[in-house]
Amino acid sequence: MSTTIAKSVGNSNPLIDHHLGADPFALTYNGRVYLYMSSDNYEYNPDGSIRENSFSNLKSVFVISSEDMVNWTDHGAIPVAGANGANGGQGIAKWAGGSWAPAAAVKNINGKDKFFLYFANGGGGIGVLTADSPIGPWRDPLGRALVTSSTPGVAGVVWLFDPAVFVDSDGTGYLYCGGGIPGGQRPSQSQIANPRTARVLRLGADMTSIVGSAVTIDAPFMFEDSGIHKLNGVYYYSYCINFSGSHPGNIPAGEIGYMTSRSPMGPFTYAGHFLKNPGSFFGAGGNNHHCVFQFKNQWYVVYHAQTVSLALYGSGRGYRSPHINPLYHNGDGSIREVAANYAGVGQLSNLNPYNRVEAETIGWNGRILTEKSYAWGGPENNQNVTGIQNGDWVAVGNADFGSRGARSFNANVASTSGGKIEVRLDSVNGRLVGTLNVPNTGGMQNWRTVETSINGATGVHKLFFVFTGNGYGNLFNFDYWQFS
Repeated sequence: MSTTIAKSVGNSNPLIDHHLGADPFALTYNGRVYLYMSSDNYEYNPDGSIRENSFSNLKSVFVISSEDMVNWTDHGAIPVAGANGANGGQGIAKWAGGSWAPAAAVKNINGKDKFFLYFANGGGGIGVLTADSPIGPWRDPLGRALVTSSTPGVAGVVWLFDPAVFVDSDGTGYLYCGGGIPGGQRPSQSQIANPRTARVLRLGADMTSIVGSAVTIDAPFMFEDSGIHKLNGVYYYSYCINFSGSHPGNIPAGEIGYMTSRSPMGPFTYAGHFLKNPGSFFGAGGNNHHCVFQFKNQWYVVYHAQTVSLALYGSGRGYRSPHINPLYHNGDGSIREVAANYAGVGQLSNLNPYNRVEAETIGWNGRILTEKSYAWGGPENNQNVTGIQNGDWVAVGNADFGSRGARSFNANVASTSGGKIEVRLDSVNGRLVGTLNVPNTGGMQNWRTVETSINGATGVHKLFFVFTGNGYGNLFNFDYWQFS
C-alpha cells in the first residue's frame, strides 16, 4: 500500500503534498478559503537528481481551496507569465517573465463581485489579472505592469515584489510591496537596520490603477514578504525580517515581524514578531513567507515550509509547501507567537458525501498526482486525479453519511486498462463498504460515470478510496464522486 509523503493521516499540515506551493496568500469568499501560491516545481540536474531551487519555475500560480481546512480542492495552475512563450504559449500576461508571490482580493464593483490577482514579475514590478470568480478565467486588463520602478514614490525599492492587497471597509484598496537591502554586496549596518524598501500604494476604485504616490513604510530590518490585516480599527503590517547584520532581541532574523497603525497608509510603529523561521519547527529553514487571514470567526496564518521536499529528498533544497496554524491576538492588540506544527487546524465542518465532490479534493493521499481534466461539467480549470497505480489511494476527512447511510456510489472515471476503487472507512485497511469496477472507457480523457452499491456507510468517517488493478502505469483517471 502506498504511503503518504509529508501529510500524515490525521494531520492538517502541510495542506497538500501531491505537489508544491510557495508564498501562499489567502482569500476568503462564500464560505471557502482560496490559497494562491507561487508555482514551486522541482528542478533537475542532468543525472536526474534534484537541484537547488533557482525559482526559474515561478511562472504560474497554483490555486487550492477548502471549506473545512483539511480537505483541499486542487484548482490547478493559472498560467500567468506569458513572455517568451512561457506556459507553453498560454501565458496570460504577455509582458511578464515570471509570477512570484501572488496576492488576491475581491471587491463589489457596480453590483458584481470582481476578483483581482496581483503578482510580482520577478523582482521588477507588480502586475494584476482580473476575473469574475476566484478560480478564473483570468485576463490581463492592462497589458503591462501596474507598479514599476517609475511609479511615483517607488524609487529606492531594491526588490519590487511580494505584493499584499487589502480592501478596507470603505471599499478602498491598498497594495503593499517591496523588499531588499540597499548597499549592494556590502550594506552598512544602518542600511540593514532601516532599509526603507517597503511601500504602500492606494489603488483606484477599479483596483487596477494607482492613486497618488507610494508611501514608505519604515519597517526595521525589512527583507521581503509584505502582509496586512485589520482588527478593531488597527492595521497590522507584517513582513519577513532580514538575516543580515546584528539584530536587537525584539527583531529576530528570519522571523515575521509586525507593525501597527490607525491608518492603512501609516505611519506604522514596530510592535513585535509572531512567526519563527520554519526551520525552528520543521528542520528546514529558508525564507519565511506568510499571510494572516480570518475565516469563520478565527484568525489564521498561512505560511510555507520545506516539509514535502524534506520528506522526499532528505533536504528541503528550497522547495516550499503551504501550512496553516491558528493566530491569536491578545487583549492589548499584540499578536501571540504562533505554534507552527504538523497537526495544523482541526476540521471545521463535516464533508457532505451526497454532494458532487471533485476527486481532486484531498485530505490525504498515497502518491497520486493531479492534472488538467477535459471532463464535461466540472469547475473552471477542472483537474482530475491521475498517476494511479495499484495500492495508491485518496482520502477525505470526516464525511457525514447520516443515520440512514449511503446506498450507492458513483464516480466519473476514464481508463484504457481498468481497475477498481475500493470504498473504505477510517483507514486504507478499514471497513470495505463497496467496490467500484472501473471499465476501459477507450481513453484517459474519455469519461464515463459508473456506479456501485454501498453497504454499512453511516455516521461520520474518514473516507478512503483505495485503487487496485493489474495494469502498468496509470490505471485510470478519477474526476469526481458522489454518494446517494
